[in-house]
Amino acid sequence: MIRERLYLYDTTLRDGQQTQGVQFSVAEKVQIARALDALGVDYIEGGWPGANPTDSDFFAARPDTRATFTAFGMTKRAGRSAANDDVLAAVLNAGTPAVCLVGKAHAGQVVTALGITPEENLEAIGASVAHVVAQGREALFDAEHFFDGWKTDRAHALACLRAAEAAGARWIVLCDTNGGTLPAELGRIVAEVIAAGIAGDRLGIHCHDDTGNAVAGTLAAVDAGVRQVQGTLNGLGERCGNANLTSLIPTLLLKEPYASRFDTGVSAAALAGMTRTSRMLDDILNRVPRRAAAYVGASAFAHKAGLHASAILKDPATYEHIDPGLVGNTRLIPMSNQAGQSNLRARLAAAGIEVDPKDPRLARILEVIKAREDQGYAYDGAQASFELVAMAELGLMPAFFEVKRYRVTVERRKNRYDRMISLSEAVVVVKIGGRKMLSVSESMDETGSDRGPVNALAKALAKDLGPYQACIDDMKLVDFKVRITQGGTEAVTRVIIDSEDGQGRRWSTVGVSPNIVDASFEALLDAMNWKLLRDGVAPA
Repeated sequence: MIRERLYLYDTTLRDGQQTQGVQFSVAEKVQIARALDALGVDYIEGGWPGANPTDSDFFAARPDTRATFTAFGMTKRAGRSAANDDVLAAVLNAGTPAVCLVGKAHAGQVVTALGITPEENLEAIGASVAHVVAQGREALFDAEHFFDGWKTDRAHALACLRAAEAAGARWIVLCDTNGGTLPAELGRIVAEVIAAGIAGDRLGIHCHDDTGNAVAGTLAAVDAGVRQVQGTLNGLGERCGNANLTSLIPTLLLKEPYASRFDTGVSAAALAGMTRTSRMLDDILNRVPRRAAAYVGASAFAHKAGLHASAILKDPATYEHIDPGLVGNTRLIPMSNQAGQSNLRARLAAAGIEVDPKDPRLARILEVIKAREDQGYAYDGAQASFELVAMAELGLMPAFFEVKRYRVTVERRKNRYDRMISLSEAVVVVKIGGRKMLSVSESMDETGSDRGPVNALAKALAKDLGPYQACIDDMKLVDFKVRITQGGTEAVTRVIIDSEDGQGRRWSTVGVSPNIVDASFEALLDAMNWKLLRDGVAPA
């Protein structure tokens, strides 16, 4: 069976950059573009040349890619020709092989927002697309507010599409700009557009997620006949975001009827890099990855209930809709006070620890885990700390180093501008192979801001670990969560730290104490010990 070609269009660098709080640098845009190209998307929309210095600089520095680079802009303004519109000229001057122009397909908005007549709008669309085609570029037309426009004035919405088609647009993209059209209605409208004579192999779909249906709406449009899919990595985008490509791409490759019907150009090897690509973007944005994200989230294949874990050991398909390795993710069997021996043995096996099911130490590990959770620990969210507890109970935990003492001070003082500032300093003394080592570190960053006592502790602990230094140099802390588990004078603080290394591994550790600094330090120690353990480092 010959599969139909379905084209993937990524707009992370343009529409994704409109996310509140997101602003990519040129270097970051280059990094993301390379990752998108490796993933196998067909089009990379780089931004709007001339709209801001970053986008203009990026197009000058854009990397060579297999994917078609696309510049985004708007149709010409009324009252001037396409050749004399400076905004359109800036888009064309970026020199990309493809150009996507946005124009309104909602008659009411044409009159209200643009202040022109529907006829002038049609002329602007046709003339602009024709000008792009005349320059030897592939033209795409983004029909903004199309679905709302279709529902209020079908004739004008369809006329906008036909104007772009007649002018030579390769793709006509139907945009659910407000994100309010539900999947069933969206699919019906796409079918009506195709029935009206616009070929499906020239249609694209661009959905926003304001009702949480962007992925479902996109799939409904594909079912109805569109052959270009637009979206962003991790669902970035204005307001509630765009259709999430990290959900859409695995669905199109792994789920029926899409897997056998369509060829997306994404290889199995590229798909296996999906989780890493998703986390790379979160790292650039300094965001904590969403644990519950479909396919790529840390909890996407987590099985906490003992009944589930038992079934997973016998047949993973009982509670997993795909093999997590297909998208570069991993199965997780959390440990908690709800866990039984099925969870325990599965988690130990995942850590490479084989224990006889009749070994009495298994019951002891469960007792320790449940007792510690009564004290405030949470091992379902700190799997690395669980592994260390289990290894210790099994007598398999190496003694890498011993912390002899540590001290943290926080000082408030005036700077040279007579402003009060904080300065945190930490001193850590460790013993490695009979040798004591002292490290001192401040928490001041390059801007002169205090990053706090925990940051100072982390820097001091990682400053000089002698024979282990090379192992921990690529380790960094990516998240820090604090919770008070009891109130009043009996308050207990629980700290969970997420760490990551240069291999793309991410792990979580937990510390508990009435003192937040002690709890943080316990979690930091666990994070380093787990890293040394997993890297197979020999104790000094």
